[in-house]
Amino acid sequence: MANPLFQQFGNQNNNIMSQFEQFRKNFKGNPQQIVQQLLASGQMSQAQFNQLKQMADQFMRNMPR
Repeated sequence: MANPLFQQFGNQNNNIMSQFEQFRKNFKGNPQQIVQQLLASGQMSQAQFNQLKQMADQFMRNMPR
């Protein structure tokens, strides 16, 4: 019998992965250029960038390979 807790978290992980895949397919443009524009225009602060980069790095470490 499978662990129900593991199944619950596994299902959430699959949902996150499918949402990310949908985002990736629909994303247009150069991500680095877009971020640079946001920083240059002041729409994103360096602190916000650092926080998002940290979150992205953590997300990438948890991605299945």
